[in-house]
Amino acid sequence: MRIILASGSPRRRELLTSLGLAFEVFKPDVDESHSEREEPAGLCSRLSRLKAEAGVRAFPGSLVISADTIVVIDGRILGKPLDHEDARGMLRTLQGREHEVMTGLSVGLDGKITTHVERTLVRFRALSEAEIEEYASSGECDDKAGAYAVQGKGSLLVEGITGDYFNVVGLPVCRLGLMLHDFGINILTGSH
Repeated sequence: MRIILASGSPRRRELLTSLGLAFEVFKPDVDESHSEREEPAGLCSRLSRLKAEAGVRAFPGSLVISADTIVVIDGRILGKPLDHEDARGMLRTLQGREHEVMTGLSVGLDGKITTHVERTLVRFRALSEAEIEEYASSGECDDKAGAYAVQGKGSLLVEGITGDYFNVVGLPVCRLGLMLHDFGINILTGSH
């Protein structure tokens, strides 16, 4: 079966490749704006579903995987930083505290699309202003929800994780395996 990853994320590509899946990449054009009143779980679920719908339309008969990851603290959504100052502000907000990473994960084939929101708690250690500046200047913050990459130098900021580590990277692989199983794909055996 042809599998389409409806995401431009290099981390998601790496994770799918590590699972041994053969897939093609499709970057859906989806408006990711949201209102201040939209609940975080609803936002990542809606965006993931929109990406899956675009993939299903573009590749009929193919299985489509899409995801959207956000960082939430005090009910506030931290998206990708706009610039260096925005990244520093996000890191100041997260330092010494716990936040939630949510990924809306969708799997679609023909007329059926299933969506699940995976949640993981992440606790940052206390950071000095110099550490915040150094990490914000590293470039690793760019294009990352919450201005950090747990799989890179950002791991030095994380004191603990409760839940799926891969969700924090951007693709909850355990949940994906369960969802794909519902579509007749067993990653462990390689059958589909």
